[in-house]
Amino acid sequence: MGFELDNILINQILFHMENQEGVFVLDTRKNQIVNSADIDNNDKNYIALPGWSPKDGYRLMEKFTASLNNPVARQELTTALNQNKGVFRAFRDVLEHYPEIEKIWFKYKEQKLRSQIIAWYNSLREEWGLEPVGVEPEDTSSLVLEDFIFKENDFKITAENAEGEETGRISARLEDKTLYIENLEVAPEYRGLGLGKTLLAKLIEKADKQKLDVTIDIPNSADFFARSLLLENFKPAMQRFVRKKNF
Repeated sequence: MGFELDNILINQILFHMENQEGVFVLDTRKNQIVNSADIDNNDKNYIALPGWSPKDGYRLMEKFTASLNNPVARQELTTALNQNKGVFRAFRDVLEHYPEIEKIWFKYKEQKLRSQIIAWYNSLREEWGLEPVGVEPEDTSSLVLEDFIFKENDFKITAENAEGEETGRISARLEDKTLYIENLEVAPEYRGLGLGKTLLAKLIEKADKQKLDVTIDIPNSADFFARSLLLENFKPAMQRFVRKKNF
């Protein structure tokens, strides 16, 4: 009764797992999905698909929302999930305002469902006495960066979306073979997509070509970005103390 799980079959299963208009099973002889209402349920050549319910979908949306680094989108999605009704529609409505994050969501959802399908398949293979197949790696880190246009002018680099709107920028001044980064910002709705890291990497690439040192000051509240700097071989060089006036 064994069958091969290829991409065509995975895509069929993905579609029918969320189809609430019937109960579907796999015909292992034809590698096709059929409605259980149209078959002999005592025929062992038919196998139930991996379980997937609206509750599973809701939990997946919760996990995705919690994983977002963009605080604006995360808060709006959290509000949508806390509604008493129309949660799925509200979730989709929020994502429509964040097309880049919407792409990440679709990829995230597909990867999670594919992982569940492979786990289901491996449980069947175990019953058949066969070795398990590998689980596909998950990666959404650079999913949307190709959608941005980067423009460079000396030591100023800007990022624009497909509509030509500026989404982020980095700029630096040159003094005695050292680049001092004066500005690095990303629009709130585009944070958490790796755009800031990409802008920094592009500036570092320009600095490396001209054999320049690079210096940047960051506030104590930006510990998360400090980790990114360490990965780019930045080293802490000084501490800055500030005493504010008391009024």
